Amino acid sequence: MLEARILIADDDAMTRLDLRRMIEDLGYSVVGEADNGEDACRLARSLRPDLTILDIMMPQMSGLDAAATISRERLGAVVLLTAYSDAHMIEQANRAGVLAYLVKPFRQQEVQPAIDIAIARYRELVALEGALEAAQEQAETNRLIGRAKRVLMYWHGLSDQEAFRRLQAQALATKRTLREIAEAILLADEMTIAGDGGPAKPRTGHRKGV
Repeated sequence: MLEARILIADDDAMTRLDLRRMIEDLGYSVVGEADNGEDACRLARSLRPDLTILDIMMPQMSGLDAAATISRERLGAVVLLTAYSDAHMIEQANRAGVLAYLVKPFRQQEVQPAIDIAIARYRELVALEGALEAAQEQAETNRLIGRAKRVLMYWHGLSDQEAFRRLQAQALATKRTLREIAEAILLADEMTIAGDGGPAKPRTGHRKGV
C-alpha cells in the first residue's frame, strides 16, 4: 500500500463520513473535506494532497470540472466517485484527467486499489513529464553552446574543440554553467553588432550558423 494524503469532495455528508472511515481504516490520511467542486479545488491548492476523491455531481462546480482543474494544475491524482459507469462518462472523465474510479455503492475492498492505481499512474505521469522537460532543457542548452562555439570560432579563428575548451575554462573560472557562459557570449556578440552598426569584418556564414 502506498502512503497517501487524501482530500474527499462530496456534497453528501454521510458519503464523506463513510469514505473517510474506510480510507482511515486502510491506513491512509484524510487531510480535508469539501462539499462542492470549487472548495475541492481551493483545498487541493492549499493542502497539496496526493490524491483527491471527487463526486461527479456537486454544486458550484461538478466533479468533472474540478478534476480537470486539479489535473491541469498538477495538484495530485484524481479518483472519480460516481453512480454512473457508461462509456460517455468514462470518456469525459479521461479527458478531465481522472486516473481511477469508484462506483457507488462502493466497498472498502474497492477503495484501496483505486487509490493506489491513481497515485501510481500520477507519479508515472509526473516522472515522464519531468524527463521530457529535462530533455528539452538539455536540447536548448546544447543549441546555445553550439551557437556560442560558432561565435568564438568566427571571431578568434578557433576549431570546434578549441572553442568548446574555452567555454569550459571560462565556466570553471567563473563558477558558472556552460549555458550561462554561452548566453553571455551570445549577448556580447549581439551587443557588438548593434553597437558598431555591424562588424567591419565580413561575417560570411556566421549569421546563418548562429
